[in-house]
Amino acid sequence: MNTLSLLPPFDALWAGKDPFVEVEGLRGQVFRELAGRRTLQTTCAGVSVFVKIHRGVGWGEILKNWLYGRRPILGAGDEWQALQRLRARGFPTMEPLAYGERGCNPARRHSFIVTRELAPTESLEDHTRPWRETPPPLRWKRSLIRRVAEMAAALHGAGVNHRDFYLCHFLLHLDPAPSPDSLRLSLIDLHRAQCRDQVPRRWRDKDLASLYFSALDIGLTRGDRCRFLRSYFGRPLRDILAAEAPLLRHLEREGERLRVRYQRKFAPENR
Repeated sequence: MNTLSLLPPFDALWAGKDPFVEVEGLRGQVFRELAGRRTLQTTCAGVSVFVKIHRGVGWGEILKNWLYGRRPILGAGDEWQALQRLRARGFPTMEPLAYGERGCNPARRHSFIVTRELAPTESLEDHTRPWRETPPPLRWKRSLIRRVAEMAAALHGAGVNHRDFYLCHFLLHLDPAPSPDSLRLSLIDLHRAQCRDQVPRRWRDKDLASLYFSALDIGLTRGDRCRFLRSYFGRPLRDILAAEAPLLRHLEREGERLRVRYQRKFAPENR
């Protein structure tokens, strides 16, 4: 498998060069460094970008995923495909500037994706962190809830499930200054995303449970949660509560399960 797509400025910057060598030579602020993946922010030809480099996960990781019934993430291809689909539908997300993938061995496949930095922005995780102690203006909170719900519905309506659907992956644009009547959000970090003709209910519910978990401690009320459901499903609340009772039970169970796992992971003895 050999795939390459270079958009400005990389079509000129890497002309006549090996893009896989060039991308490995990029230096900048490293956000994640794993055995098979590296994420960094840097500037190329005056453009601030994020770079994700995948160097293969190894057969052990692939077999482990298969044993647990999960499709392994083999490189940057999933994120590239999701970005192409979402941007074609006008969904607010990252702008891809370069993508490459080579190698037939799935355990050692070399790939990368470069996207334009979204700035100035603030993640919704950071933005909502003070809400429990300092509640935001009601109109602002309701506008954000409605927009997040609309984006979740549009994502799933496009046949894409995120698999890391947390508040930290929603970016609030700060220029111009946002207001309840004019706010912009973008969704990022789609390296685990899956694309199909239609998102299976199981994966839709997993996304919604992840989002529910990430908002558990920001002081949302029952009315806030109902407002999200009405905006996501676009139906009267009575109909939603009747038709989606299994989902609501799943949100409660999965939210608590994720909370326990998170607390265990970050307990002092595990740091």
